[in-house]
Amino acid sequence: MSLAKLVMAKLLSVFLFMEVIASGFRFGVDGLRMDYYIMTCPFGEQIVKNAVDRALDDDPTLAAALVRMHFHDCFIEGCDGSVLIDSTQDNKAEKDSPGNLSLRGYEVIDDAKNQLEEQCPGVVSCADIIAMAARDAIFWAGGPIYDIPKGRKDGRRSKIEDTINLPFPTFNASELIRAFGQRGFTAQEMVVLSGAHTIGVARCSSFKSRLTGVDPTLDSDFAKTLSKTCSAGDNAEQPFDATRNDFDNLYFNALIRKAGVLFSDQTLLTNAKTRAAVNGYAMNQAMFFLDFQQAMVKMGMVDVKEGGKGEVRHNCRKIN
Repeated sequence: MSLAKLVMAKLLSVFLFMEVIASGFRFGVDGLRMDYYIMTCPFGEQIVKNAVDRALDDDPTLAAALVRMHFHDCFIEGCDGSVLIDSTQDNKAEKDSPGNLSLRGYEVIDDAKNQLEEQCPGVVSCADIIAMAARDAIFWAGGPIYDIPKGRKDGRRSKIEDTINLPFPTFNASELIRAFGQRGFTAQEMVVLSGAHTIGVARCSSFKSRLTGVDPTLDSDFAKTLSKTCSAGDNAEQPFDATRNDFDNLYFNALIRKAGVLFSDQTLLTNAKTRAAVNGYAMNQAMFFLDFQQAMVKMGMVDVKEGGKGEVRHNCRKIN
């Protein structure tokens, strides 16, 4: 991250932190609180942050991976750490579905969990670790800093068939609006969460269908770039924008240039219900940061498990 971007991120962080303080510490979901671990594991969040920072210092591409993992966890069965569970002989778990095979960063969660179990055994849930890791990864990459309510419990279900509800890279804006709407998000919140693609890459297999004919939503020169990427095979990677490891608003500027990698990205500009949000975030990074952190807090509270509806796993990869 450049010095200028780091300074801007720090300044914006101050304003966002002040907003969190002003908005209070309790949230509508019963049992979730900003200070949930203050008495039971006061250094828990710092342990997670240190584990994330170490991992990203070694491999900056894991920032996007951790954010994606959080989304894939919350979109299926709610934010309950179900995406972390390994398959067994009797159960094919979420992580083995086609849409999750490219997920990475499990070792970062394991590292944080192992340290937490040493300091505060049986206290911090794997679901909370994923949410905190995503938040810390965003800040590490230059994005906004924000606090999140904690107290999620880990789910006891992880079924491969449930992942059919994940959005596909071929979805148009109307399908995305419907999919996110079913989980309580507005069209604008869907657009701002899509802005997480400002970090990371897409594999050729997820966008090569755009190259078989003439796609009027795809810039011709950028189409050549995508074709060159795909010449290396289905697993070849294409960054979503020019700064693949920096959290900024260049993703939205790419959409305006018809240089969105996925069809589900570019469709946000072509649809009248989402176009204004794309243009707004392309022009105003501070607004993108503010709306993004608010939408991430909201996403982190989707269908959370509380009390007896969940557990705190000792090992994030298997149910107690």
